[in-house]
This record gives sequence, C-alpha cells and structure tokens, in this order.
Amino acid sequence: MTENEEFIYESIFNQVRMGFLSIDDIKDNIMEEIEDNEFEDEISEAWAFEKIDEEYQKLLEESKNWESPTDTEKLINAFDDLCDQNIIALHNAGYTTSDGEYEVVEVERDLRNNGVESDGYCFYHEQDLARAVIQEEPSLFIAFQKVDNSDEETTVKVGNKVAEVLKNNGFKINWDGSAKRKIEIPGFRWQQIYDEDGRDLQDYSEVIDRMIQ
Repeated sequence: MTENEEFIYESIFNQVRMGFLSIDDIKDNIMEEIEDNEFEDEISEAWAFEKIDEEYQKLLEESKNWESPTDTEKLINAFDDLCDQNIIALHNAGYTTSDGEYEVVEVERDLRNNGVESDGYCFYHEQDLARAVIQEEPSLFIAFQKVDNSDEETTVKVGNKVAEVLKNNGFKINWDGSAKRKIEIPGFRWQQIYDEDGRDLQDYSEVIDRMIQ
C-alpha cells in the first residue's frame, strides 16, 4: 500500500473494529475522508469498500473465538456501576480529552436541571479507543475528574472510586494515585461488532436517566 492508502486503511480498521457505526456509515465516512484529503485520483471507491468488507469479515471470524465476558462487556458493566454510584461514565466521548470534557459538562447540565449533581466523571475518547483495537499491546486510558473542581484531593477521590469499580469488574489497572495521570487498563482489548438493534453506548441520555432514577 502507498502511504495514503495506509492512512485510509488505518481509519477503516479503527472504524470497523470500534463497532460504533454501521458498515454503510463507515463507507460514507471513508469516502468523505478520501475526498477531504484529495486522494480521489489515487484511492478508488472500489478499493476502499473492498478493504472495509475485508476488515468486517475478519472481525466476524475473530468474534467466534471471543471469550465472554469480553473486556468491552466488563467495561460496560463497570461504567453502569459508576453511574449507579453517581459518577458520570461516558463511552467514546469525542475524539480528544477536551471533547470528552465538553460531553461531560453537557451531561452534568442535564443532571442539574433534574436536581442531581454528580460526584465526578470518567470517560475514554476515540483516540484512547484506537489504542484498544490494535493487535499488539492494546490498552485503554480512562480520564477522571469532577465538574467545576480544581481541588486535587477531590480529583483523587474520584480516581479512587473509578479504580475500585474497574477492579471489582475484573480489571488490573496501572495508576500512580495522582490527580494528573489517567487510569490505564493494560492489555485491554476492545471487542465489539456493530449491532443496529443493540445498545447505543453513545446515547448519553441513558446515563442521565440512570443517574436521576
């Protein structure tokens, strides 16, 4: 593959394996990405669609050997537990840490409109997720904090709660106990296939409903 093909292929690989989008949506995204980067003369629609279909078939084959619960299923349970303990826990929150923080503030605003104030939050974003779908030495980093907070002791308290719940759901973690470092789940392997009828992990209204009940 050329350098530009490798660039597009990496995007295909990530989008298929993250499992948040349908194959049709991924095809639309990839063609838009090719056009935005002005790769049309080099990368054809046929090539892109072939790679998408190939990666999807590989994922389907691999999924036959997944052991349940997968790391993904355990993380979903952990995040649900955190919401039940008044910690906002968001899946795939934007592309960067700043995006994730924006999403959290939006959720917090809706919670407060319903008479609830969270005790903190955690999330991972798309760049974090990209490290969890790679084949060798995958891992996942979890950010944590409390909205409108600058006190390190409060931040660490949130981190301890997140770490505790992750451990209770079967994860080993790397974290130095400080407010400045994210919690790492080493060896975390994201395993998910898009399901049109499945739960939408990015429907944050579910988080809000869970926390105001």
